[in-house]
Amino acid sequence: MEEEAVKTLDRKIDFSRVKEKDIDEIETVEEVFDKFTLEALYHVMRELRLARLYGVISSGKEARVYRAIDRSGREYAVKIYLTFTSEFKKGIWKYIMGDPRFERARIGTTRSLIAIWARKEFKNLQRLFRAGVRVPKPYGVKQNIVVMEFIGRSGVRAPLLKEQPPEEESEALKMFEKIMRNVWLSHCRARLVHADLSEYNIMVYEGEPVIIDVGQAVLTDHPNAYEFLTKDLKNIQRYFEHEIGIKVPDVNELYEVIVECRGTNT
Repeated sequence: MEEEAVKTLDRKIDFSRVKEKDIDEIETVEEVFDKFTLEALYHVMRELRLARLYGVISSGKEARVYRAIDRSGREYAVKIYLTFTSEFKKGIWKYIMGDPRFERARIGTTRSLIAIWARKEFKNLQRLFRAGVRVPKPYGVKQNIVVMEFIGRSGVRAPLLKEQPPEEESEALKMFEKIMRNVWLSHCRARLVHADLSEYNIMVYEGEPVIIDVGQAVLTDHPNAYEFLTKDLKNIQRYFEHEIGIKVPDVNELYEVIVECRGTNT
């Protein structure tokens, strides 16, 4: 990338919220924005006409999520996967192996693996969004970067279900039913299993659950799909029964309801 392009991009990245005393944030900036990522970021900002990139809105071991805006003021979430985490590399093989969409993908380096993972998340988002699952709308992918809908308003992301549990029993039951509806749509229409569903990757926005972090989601004909589905259902059932304190159907009953569409046209 040309030097002038880098300078232009630097002017569009606003780290005004990063305080010098906040060592974690400073280290985040340094570890994410290498030359490889800057080139990919420049590409997606140009393609989507993004005007500015702001500070971190979510941070994890594998990725950082930033808020961006376009020239009209519309907000986006820019998810940047770290390109060097060996632990992450070891953990994602079971979600890629057995997926026919990536059988011919060439994986020679950690960087190429992370790029495939980002593309996998983007494709999963597309598939889920088309099926009517409430996920962030996907906008673009380049190397280790996925751009999607910002779930929140005015720079403030929506809370996770873990952070904002339902207060009333009736509210909790409605939320549980909505989540199960999304699981059903994922399985029966998108033909995907989330494979890591819990209160930590469901956001609550305007009273609705929004499913996030779908990179590991696998097709329903994946060798481990039904094992992953059972784990997802156990996580949700446990959360609502043991943490919220409401009675919901047991995992076996939930499982039968979700998989009854197998072999049918939905």
